[in-house]
Amino acid sequence: MSSPPRLGVNIDHVATVRNARGGLLPDPLRAALQAIAAGADSITAHLREDRRHIRDDDIARLKAQIKKPLNFEMAATDQMLDIALKTKPHAACLVPEKRTERTTEGGLDVVGGHDYLKPFIAELSRANIRVSLFVEPSIAAIEAAHSLSAPVIELHTGAWCDYISHGQTDKAENEFQRLRHAAVKAAELGIEVHAGHGLDYHTAELISALPQIKELNIGHFLIGEAIFVGLDAAIKQMRDAIDAGFAKA
Repeated sequence: MSSPPRLGVNIDHVATVRNARGGLLPDPLRAALQAIAAGADSITAHLREDRRHIRDDDIARLKAQIKKPLNFEMAATDQMLDIALKTKPHAACLVPEKRTERTTEGGLDVVGGHDYLKPFIAELSRANIRVSLFVEPSIAAIEAAHSLSAPVIELHTGAWCDYISHGQTDKAENEFQRLRHAAVKAAELGIEVHAGHGLDYHTAELISALPQIKELNIGHFLIGEAIFVGLDAAIKQMRDAIDAGFAKA
């Protein structure tokens, strides 16, 4: 019998708050430990090239001290590959990255970047690091991920969430169908399907009704919600939303 999607909690923006003032607090490791205690199944952290939030020391401490899987988000660069191979996280999610963006602005170009990405995926896989590709919900992207032998894809839900938040019902429905078709195609090809970006309680519940979705990775909303209700309560409410969505599958 299948289980509700796992919840991965991204703690990047705890580090964002810390770095805004300098110093050591708030500590993203403390947030990770608290998230796990509240029901998170894994911890996600994105070590960006400009180190705008998570730092190298954060990754090292997370790997050493958390007892749940660490999902290391990274750009496909030689520097990040070296860090991943030394750190040996449970998983590495390859994402696009630009210095000028506020946050990740879409999925990885797995079609145009196929040959460039191939050696990164091979190296990570040889080190027994489970590779995930953050992709747009398109059949072409899913087929390219399959060609690259990626065991996992994470569907970019950002556009869908934006359409919902702006009341653009027709566009939201069209994007949801793209997500559904992409999830079905990936599952047919034997690829595990995750989803993330822009999710809140409502959208997490909706997408958890897709039976192919095995994991959601959520950060910004949870850290923002924690300001008002606390991290424990935010994660528990998110877990309830995911379970409710799965019950409708």
